[in-house]
Amino acid sequence: MQVSQMTAKMADGDGFIAALDQSGGSTPKALKGYGIEEGAWSTEEEMFGLIHQMRSRIISSPAFTGEKVIGAILFERTMDGQVDGVPTPTALINKGIVPFIKIDKGLEDEANGVQLMKPMPTLDALLERSRALGVFGTKERSVINSANAEGIAAVVKQQFEIGQQVLSHGMMPIIEPEVNIKSETRAECDKILLAEILKNLDALPEGQQVMLKLSLPVVPGTFDALVDHPKVLRVVALSGGYERPEACVELARNKGIIASFSRALLQDLRAQMSDAEFDASLGAAIDEIYKGSTQKAGAAAAA
Repeated sequence: MQVSQMTAKMADGDGFIAALDQSGGSTPKALKGYGIEEGAWSTEEEMFGLIHQMRSRIISSPAFTGEKVIGAILFERTMDGQVDGVPTPTALINKGIVPFIKIDKGLEDEANGVQLMKPMPTLDALLERSRALGVFGTKERSVINSANAEGIAAVVKQQFEIGQQVLSHGMMPIIEPEVNIKSETRAECDKILLAEILKNLDALPEGQQVMLKLSLPVVPGTFDALVDHPKVLRVVALSGGYERPEACVELARNKGIIASFSRALLQDLRAQMSDAEFDASLGAAIDEIYKGSTQKAGAAAAA
């Protein structure tokens, strides 16, 4: 796929983005969910080898194709690895799946109700390497825990600054200011976040676009203005701690928003499964998330 084809697939493709980007801190939890306990490795290299085996199995599965999975977000080590003897981004592209790379280095401690991204001093080099491997875009995550207007403004400002750096390398940023679904002020967070994103979108130079990865809103349809915005290529949603059935129901209530699920995609997969069991379980999860992404229901979706 050429960049223009990847852009078109992201803009209009039916399907969702698989988030295969668990990094160092979340890898043991991801492996435990996959049926591999912490004592199964003795070094960090062995741990990352096990998570790469899991991701390779997913990407190699006949259930994992560009017909329903239009994109996949990779952890840096996964991007640098291989699947079936070819670089991981190439393996995805060969299946018609657009590759992205997670670029943030984790979160700062909470201040003003939010967690900003840690500094990324080597980002330019990572972007050059990623683009050379055929990676289309990036994903960068911050977290909003409470409805603090100053904090949310700082999160969105930082996100768009990093987004500009990504755009300068000819890549597509997925801006991810996650609202914690356990926040007691979640609905107010959604409103403040919407206003701040719109302000920053309006400040983008003409002709530039970004993607957005957002928590599913308390009120369906809250982010309609972002879905319809000319400077937004696509809005995707994270599962944010919802189990897959609930996440898919919430997703279906929001028109124009597709999934970018991680745990909700992988939650039923186990290392001990036979290939047939693994492929069937992954296929069922893909079908459910695809339906929530493409078959919208309810008043907000019909509006």
